[in-house]
Amino acid sequence: MAEAMRTVRIVTADESMLASTRAAASGLAGWQCAHVRGVDELIEKPPAPGDVILLDGNLRPNAYESCRRLTGKTRCRTYVIVEKSNTWAEPIAHFCGATGVLPRPVSAGDLRGALEKSAGPRAALPTDSRGAAHEPNFPEKLLRDLTGAINKSLVVALTDPETNLFNYAFLNYKLDEEFKRAQRFGHPLACVMLGFEGQASEDVLRQLAGIFLSSARDTDVLGRFDENSFLFLLPNTGPDGAQVMAKRVGQSAEELKLRDLVGDPLQISVGISFSPHPDVKKREDLFSLARRSFLAAEQAGGGVVTTP
Repeated sequence: MAEAMRTVRIVTADESMLASTRAAASGLAGWQCAHVRGVDELIEKPPAPGDVILLDGNLRPNAYESCRRLTGKTRCRTYVIVEKSNTWAEPIAHFCGATGVLPRPVSAGDLRGALEKSAGPRAALPTDSRGAAHEPNFPEKLLRDLTGAINKSLVVALTDPETNLFNYAFLNYKLDEEFKRAQRFGHPLACVMLGFEGQASEDVLRQLAGIFLSSARDTDVLGRFDENSFLFLLPNTGPDGAQVMAKRVGQSAEELKLRDLVGDPLQISVGISFSPHPDVKKREDLFSLARRSFLAAEQAGGGVVTTP
């Protein structure tokens, strides 16, 4: 009996990528290529064990977020297709549950190598059980769910040790990635800088992180910028949506009666910028306007200031 064909399932909206992947798969014995328009399709109707999933790195929502959504939903190896120069991609892909990355455009040789590593079905994975959205241990807990063991070095590389939010280095990478994606697909992107004057204890910082997480969506990027300020990237969000989140954070901090090290109530200041905006031509503009609005909010004694 002839061996059943296995399928490379590529999730992309890019016709040229689809064409190159089909061409790469066409010469590989026992394999065929199928176009999938969204991750929801894979979740609703899981592919056969042994198939391989390719995620376009330019997916919207974020391809890494899509990896997390697929966790526990399929028994397929998953690869993210990225630019060859993207040195951050592979560790982040592993962090989010992917098998690895493939360079763009997909070649027959690269695809063959990935398929040879994927000769059998993947063992069933635990579901994403991060728990309540307010848990501040988001990155470390997520990593345990995805791999069954904590990769300490990767957690340290990506997260702030006091809050377990993403750190400055990862924020810088994500600002570039999210801005490029928003520009390419014409989607809105909000940048929120939030902070307070003075210093706070680690316990207060972790309570703040919990508030941030409970006020955010899974696709939002939340990170610590410096000692007493934070930076959020909110994909597919305009200024109104960012203001709703910011006000929710401020109200929650007030209800918890959070205080700084000298016992004064934390006065939350928030600056919001957004794209598209006539003054935002590059990612640095998006950050600079959020910073400027944040400083204006601080000078006003707290509250929310949005770039006009």
